[in-house]
Amino acid sequence: MLISIITEVLNAKDTIEEAIQSVLNQTYKNIEYVIIDGKSTDGTLKIINKYRDRISKFISEPDSGHFEAMNKGLKLAKGEVVGFLHADDFFATDKVIKNIAKIFEERDVHCLWGNLVYVSRKNTEKIIRYWKSCSYRENLFEKGWMPPHPTFFAKRQLYEKYGYFNTDLEISADYEIMLRFLHKHRLSTYHFPEVLVKMRVGGISNRSLKNIIEKSMQDYKTWKINGLEAKISTIMMKNILKIPQFFIK
Repeated sequence: MLISIITEVLNAKDTIEEAIQSVLNQTYKNIEYVIIDGKSTDGTLKIINKYRDRISKFISEPDSGHFEAMNKGLKLAKGEVVGFLHADDFFATDKVIKNIAKIFEERDVHCLWGNLVYVSRKNTEKIIRYWKSCSYRENLFEKGWMPPHPTFFAKRQLYEKYGYFNTDLEISADYEIMLRFLHKHRLSTYHFPEVLVKMRVGGISNRSLKNIIEKSMQDYKTWKINGLEAKISTIMMKNILKIPQFFIK
């Protein structure tokens, strides 16, 4: 099974090399690695070029944001299964993709996810927040639940059938696409109960109170654009459910 990993990047010279290495060092070798760069100017391209002969597909051109870049990657990808690894993130172990492939080969599922840890930007051994997910059950989204998107893997044909990321949602397009796949279209799923990705703290959606409010407004909008009943309580619980993640180790 060919698995495509897509990394979108813009000016991430301090972290992109670790992201690249965590893909190239996977024990599973049938990986198509796609990097979409937004025309970096900080030295990122110099680092990417060090590994150019091991990168399957590479584009460097301006884009409107990381969701447009992710859509570009999806349209280039040829793997049966697709996952994303952001430029600030890295896989938790060198066996992540091997485990993912095994699940898709043995189980009849459309998509899966695992657990995620947020780590310090300066010391990636220091865990700041532990997002321990669970298996999907009907109506979990209505209770404020969502899977950690950096650990989300899906069959490529789903994007072709149900659509790509909605680039009108500058912050919440990852939430919207999982709401669309899981809650609206009821696709078959699996939760792999291990940490798959380590993510450096400092993501745009949680960077300030203003961004948290903007994300909450966009989260509410995702229900509307999918023809689903939107509830303020759902969005409130979505934020409240993050609090215990700072106390799980």
